[in-house]
Amino acid sequence: MDIVQEKLKTLPAAPGVYLMKDARGKVIYVGKAVVLKNRVRQYFQANKNHGAKVKAMVAKIADFETIVTASELEALILECNLIKKYRPRYNISLKDDKSYPYLKLTLAEEFPRIILTRRVIHDGSRYFGPYTSGLAVKETLQLLRKIFPLRTCKTFAKRPCLEYHIKRCVAPCANKISRENYIGFVKSAEKFLEGRTAQVERELAAQMNSAAEALNFEQAARLRDVLIAVRKIAEKQKIITDTGDVDAIGLARLDGETCAQIFFIRDGKVTGRENFLLNGATDETDAQAVTEFVKQYYSRAEISATEILLPTTLPADDVKLLSEWLGVKLIEPKRGVKRALVEMAIDNATKFLAEESARRLSKTAQTLGAVEELKNFLNLPKLPRRMECFDISHIQGAETVASMVVFSDGVPDKKSYRRFKIRSTEGKPDDFLSMREVTARRYEKISADDLPDLIVIDGGQGQLNSALEIIRGAGHQVPVIGLAKQFELIFVEGSSIPIELPRDSQSLKLIQRIRDEAHRFAITYHRKLRRARNLKSELDNVAGIGVKRRTELFKTFGSIAKIKSASIDELANVPSMTRSAAESLKNFFTQTDV
Repeated sequence: MDIVQEKLKTLPAAPGVYLMKDARGKVIYVGKAVVLKNRVRQYFQANKNHGAKVKAMVAKIADFETIVTASELEALILECNLIKKYRPRYNISLKDDKSYPYLKLTLAEEFPRIILTRRVIHDGSRYFGPYTSGLAVKETLQLLRKIFPLRTCKTFAKRPCLEYHIKRCVAPCANKISRENYIGFVKSAEKFLEGRTAQVERELAAQMNSAAEALNFEQAARLRDVLIAVRKIAEKQKIITDTGDVDAIGLARLDGETCAQIFFIRDGKVTGRENFLLNGATDETDAQAVTEFVKQYYSRAEISATEILLPTTLPADDVKLLSEWLGVKLIEPKRGVKRALVEMAIDNATKFLAEESARRLSKTAQTLGAVEELKNFLNLPKLPRRMECFDISHIQGAETVASMVVFSDGVPDKKSYRRFKIRSTEGKPDDFLSMREVTARRYEKISADDLPDLIVIDGGQGQLNSALEIIRGAGHQVPVIGLAKQFELIFVEGSSIPIELPRDSQSLKLIQRIRDEAHRFAITYHRKLRRARNLKSELDNVAGIGVKRRTELFKTFGSIAKIKSASIDELANVPSMTRSAAESLKNFFTQTDV
């Protein structure tokens, strides 16, 4: 704190940004100020009535730095950029904002495309978003590609592809459309993404009529098809009233979570909505939460509204600054249609939080709740927080493998999965011997501290006894159970009478998930070994194809069928292959019925 006290004496009386740092030098908070000297000092004044969040932050401050700007507006812009860069712990932030997807219109290209991206860069393109649902944005992209026949390929092909023949692309690569007409579709798609469907309809209708009058019936037919598709979409949008182009923001809180929901109204219609969970907003006022949301959302999203409707009153200075920065009016409507829009956003934010809370409760019931339930049903000595499950897979004893999957607190821990190639039973199927081998390799040399809380064996009494023979022989007393496939019965040590869990219980569903995951993991490994064996046997008789080339061919193509269909040039491009070896391989496939 000595460094902090010294720096407090030299703070400038100017607008700017301040960065609070902890003992490791990590930025834990970024803020802006009209006068840095006054604002930063307030944090360290004992007589200030700070909230719990600020007190916790101040206790961790070991250093800070300031950046002077020419104006408060510049400070606001810099603050937004620094929050995105450092993601400070004590700032309000959009939850998981690094992963939000955007739709990108590549305007810098001669024939622009619409693609999905998660990176916003200054490359002349236009970005729409951020969207909170990856699935929703993919569906939007599919819809756009059905409506607007824009190219999807990264590079131009020499001839039209399938997209052209199914009328999803106008094939600028083959000069099937002029750039002028193509850009017309691009501009329509751009306005459609902005939500201006009425304007798109008018312009498409005018362009269609002009093309028909000029006897360009092919272009007129394309425009007609696009116009019909746009009208179908517009009919589904709810008409509100003549509110202009506005964004309506709602805010809701529930169980320590804060959600901001934003409705987009264009041409009097609701064209979309997005909801965002806010981190670090629990101890902040509604005004502070809304201010931070507006700053962070619009710092990464293009604004096409003329007004932003707020759910609560913000300080006049903040409203003035944000309006100057965004170039739009910010108002808190008190009555009428605009207030109804805000209330609708608030209601939907509340509904979203309630659904999230129910989803979390359901997830907890399926995971930790199921683990606790399983402990009670099986009368286990302690909560089975870590469970390991084994499964055997083979075909008539060939390529016998075993899998071990791990669940921690009812959730798959995929980093801990293991797979085993069984050596003791090759060529002769014996699930009991295979189970003894895999449990021996896993548990014979393991310490008591590394044991799971419960071991699950995929199989009935025989498989369970095989595993117990090894595990007890190694001196381990961890509980072991067997799950029989046919009736989902659980076999336990020392009893020939199985336990039947309630059919609708979360504990049974958890055991089934573990068993199914072990089976999937084992089957995947078995198929991989079988493919490798088949590939080896097929290529053994090809001159010039040894172990290394065989391995590289399999890594590149993955199957005999794909190797067979590959051209000589494609085969020759495989690492370690030569053209003569590729020709030899191609001749082999030509001359034999592989």
